[in-house]
Amino acid sequence: MSHAEPFRIRSVETIRLISAAERKASLERAGYNPFKLPAKDVFIDLLTDSGTGSMSDNQWAAMHCADESYAGSASFFRLRDTIREITGFEELIPTHQGRAAERVFCDVMLQKGDVVVSNGLFDTTRANVERVGAIGIDIPTPTALDPGHPDLLKGAIDLKALDGVLAKGGVKLCILTITNNTFGGHPMPLENFQEAVKRCRAKKVPVFIDGARYAENAGMLIRRDPSCKGRTPRDLCAEFFKLADGMMMSAKKNAIVHIGGFIALHDAVLASKLRENLIVTEGFETYGGLAGRDLDAMAIGLKEALDPAALDQRLGQVERFHKKLVDAGVPVMLPAGGHGVYIDAAKLLPHLPAEQLPGHAVAVELYLEGGIRTCEIGTLMFPPGSRPEGSPELTRLAIPWRTYTDNHFDHIVETFQKILARREKVRGYRIVEAPAALRHFRAVLAPV
Repeated sequence: MSHAEPFRIRSVETIRLISAAERKASLERAGYNPFKLPAKDVFIDLLTDSGTGSMSDNQWAAMHCADESYAGSASFFRLRDTIREITGFEELIPTHQGRAAERVFCDVMLQKGDVVVSNGLFDTTRANVERVGAIGIDIPTPTALDPGHPDLLKGAIDLKALDGVLAKGGVKLCILTITNNTFGGHPMPLENFQEAVKRCRAKKVPVFIDGARYAENAGMLIRRDPSCKGRTPRDLCAEFFKLADGMMMSAKKNAIVHIGGFIALHDAVLASKLRENLIVTEGFETYGGLAGRDLDAMAIGLKEALDPAALDQRLGQVERFHKKLVDAGVPVMLPAGGHGVYIDAAKLLPHLPAEQLPGHAVAVELYLEGGIRTCEIGTLMFPPGSRPEGSPELTRLAIPWRTYTDNHFDHIVETFQKILARREKVRGYRIVEAPAALRHFRAVLAPV
């Protein structure tokens, strides 16, 4: 199979690798937090794939033809019809991004003491669940906690553990994340999803999908799960959506837009309550804090992400990068994720205990050595008690859609090789100050 991209590049953005001394000074000014680095000081930015992908010519063209009416915009109806076509959900509540959808949803759906169970809550989802006093419980499949396990379908929920949680009562909601970002960006199998829904239905617990990476989930199942071989991404996604009560989505991932999100569902009564909250805090119900051009770009991107050729290029690029790191001796989570590669930081830096934030230390070294910005997923992002015991210490290299070439990833591999040569000298980090919620975004850190 050809590795050639199914697109041509017509517009480029200049990036610059500043000197090592400049990188060190910039990181110190940022309190050793990559989130606080000025983007101009970053050479290759793998902090996130959220809103950082390259939009297509059709998306840009649609933005020029958008309807910017305050109410009843034609752009809204084009998005609504696209989401109905792809998901089957009749009711649409647009929001300016995924966490806005989560906030509106949690404000209406949850109360103090309610339990939300998941295969792996996204960090902002957990923050919004906890903000209203509810309790988020992650029960991923046991193989998800072992970075070296070769299980191809690590995005599953632990069905036996789900039975136990449901039996205790108090579960108000189940959120199934596809793909499972928190534990490696792996796909949730259709059969596992079906079984989870069946168990929740028996207990009258509604099931919502976190569909930020719904297309990648389908693409990975087609590549990895024999029962899904030969299916189209759109057909496979429809199997998931028809079983759920609704979904939330950060469209900045698999709609390949720079801003946007939504809630989609069947229940018209619940949708009306969500719209009441939306209008007070985000915007009118047909724009939800977005411009009409954002709604149109989202409608186009939702379809483009399901294109088989686009998905093959996307997933293939991640897999090739993953293999290059494995060949270079870099300890990575097996197998490759859908939207990125996860470094097993505890194995790369075995001399650093979890409290010295090995995942963050890897992120710091990548920037200092090669100007590469990444993100920790471990003790810094999820303090003790907020993830299952034994959760791995990871560094996520999130890859934006249609943005970097394989040559950029060769630079990253070379950077890792330099870090490997001196790994014993890498220092750990401590938190100097941080907010209570989502502390990884704003924390100030210092070397141990």
